[in-house]
Amino acid sequence: MNNRRLAFSLLKQKEVVTELFQNVGEKIANRPGGYTRILRTGFRLGDAAEMCIIELVDYNENMLKETKKATKKATRRAGKKAVKEEVAEAQAEVAEAPAAEEAKAE
Repeated sequence: MNNRRLAFSLLKQKEVVTELFQNVGEKIANRPGGYTRILRTGFRLGDAAEMCIIELVDYNENMLKETKKATKKATRRAGKKAVKEEVAEAQAEVAEAPAAEEAKAE
């Protein structure tokens, strides 16, 4: 209860304190450490002060969705069928090349 009062004395908004202790607290209660993520956003134009965004690691649902999509392995290889067709086309071109040269020579 004392932690809740200390948080309220700093934040001064009952809704924010309730959200912090009910929803956020449940998600990060079992985490051993590393609760925040710092994303650097560059420098402010007026006085060139360094700017950043600080967020809770496991609480940002949008970031969790993006990381799941990013972990999928993407390959640029074609399927076996397409590779076989390309090999057959290349072999046909190689076979046609000497025949075309013989025709030019005559």
